Amino acid sequence: MDYSKVFTDPKSAVADIKSNSTLMSGGFGLCGIPENCIDALSEMEITNLTVISNNIGNSGRGLVKLLISKKIKKAICTYVGGNPDLEKQILSNEIEVELIPQGTFSERIRAAGLGIRGFYTPTGFGTSVADGKEIKIFDKACLLELPLGADFAIIKAEKGDSYGNLWFKETARAFSPLMAMAAKITIVEVEELVEVGEIKPEDVHLPGIFVQRIFLGKNYKNDIEFLKIEE
Repeated sequence: MDYSKVFTDPKSAVADIKSNSTLMSGGFGLCGIPENCIDALSEMEITNLTVISNNIGNSGRGLVKLLISKKIKKAICTYVGGNPDLEKQILSNEIEVELIPQGTFSERIRAAGLGIRGFYTPTGFGTSVADGKEIKIFDKACLLELPLGADFAIIKAEKGDSYGNLWFKETARAFSPLMAMAAKITIVEVEELVEVGEIKPEDVHLPGIFVQRIFLGKNYKNDIEFLKIEE
């Protein structure tokens, strides 16, 4: 088993994330979020992060932990509802928010991972989304959107091996594979760490070539991923 990418804990895996870094965080809502990485970052003395994620946490969980400790200066996201902490900081001008249509959001991240220098989309034309952007007429007016990359990506997978090959549970996959491709350094936490070869090639959702660090996570809540019924 190759342990060159394997870290013992989240603190060591995220230790070199510094102030002013650009950080992608995987998951959708609270589903598939990198809980251990977020907890470790919340304890670090870092500020002025630009965070790229579908949303910035909810109901006191997820990225809200970084938000309320004033570690985030800018949020690039697709949804801000259900987050009173973010609403408060927006209204008091404590944070900058760039709200992006969700399809454009994922395509900008994909473009960064594939080396695509830009693409045109009709989404957002005629709205504030178009402000300051080049417009080109095809069959309809389209906006030029640029790739969206990051210094670091923190993501969570259900299962991974020591090389970083990953398998995600259903929709918990969300934006995570794209973010791993678009970031300079990808840090992965998994619920199960296995030997190389235990994940069948056809079941690999993200090849390990896009992963630089991996560790076995613990104490997951998974409130959104699983329905728990008390008898």
